[in-house]
Amino acid sequence: MARGKKYKKAVELITSESYNVKDAVELLEKTNTVKFDPSVEVHFNLNLDPKYADQMIRTTINLPHWTGKAVKICAFTEDNADSLKKLWASVAGGEELIDDIEKGKVSLDFDVCVATPTMMRHLGKIARVLGPKWLMPNPKAWTVSADLEWAIKEISGGKFEFKTDKQGNVHSIFGKLSFGAAKLEENLNHFLKVINEVKPSWAKGKYINTIYVCNAMGPSIKLDLEQL
Repeated sequence: MARGKKYKKAVELITSESYNVKDAVELLEKTNTVKFDPSVEVHFNLNLDPKYADQMIRTTINLPHWTGKAVKICAFTEDNADSLKKLWASVAGGEELIDDIEKGKVSLDFDVCVATPTMMRHLGKIARVLGPKWLMPNPKAWTVSADLEWAIKEISGGKFEFKTDKQGNVHSIFGKLSFGAAKLEENLNHFLKVINEVKPSWAKGKYINTIYVCNAMGPSIKLDLEQL
């Protein structure tokens, strides 16, 4: 794909093969190529094979500073659907919502789905629909809760899920460029801490292959693993 002049100039500013966290975050502002406030991304390649269940990472994180991303939430509940909609749930309902999803009447453009424990037995009908999109509520990801108001507040306040893809990568945003270098550095350092905390206990030797950060539509900046 052909790159514009701004992108090429941004690439020229990346003069080292890799950077420590502080320098990489400061370089993000210099390599911005867009006029809007871009999301800032981090991309990990981990030495894991997610086709094996014990090598798959799926967990939640709450960064020190909110990522700036508006989250679209679908809530499966027996009763208080209206109150959950007022509390930032885009869609909420019970078995009738499940039936509509099964029939293709509801667009699955959600970022996350939450459910009460008693609704989980009904979700089997649409597990094949939600599963491939990683939307199936999961107790480990705090998306199955008897208190959905609490869960929705947590998610809307910045808690989000990340997971490995089929190639062992983790892709996520960790803020907006407008947050400034200090807040972005805190968010990125916290992300690094959590990634290391969820390292499978059996994993020996090299765990993280590479880490890159970038602005949306900007060039990638490689982190120096020796300086983390």
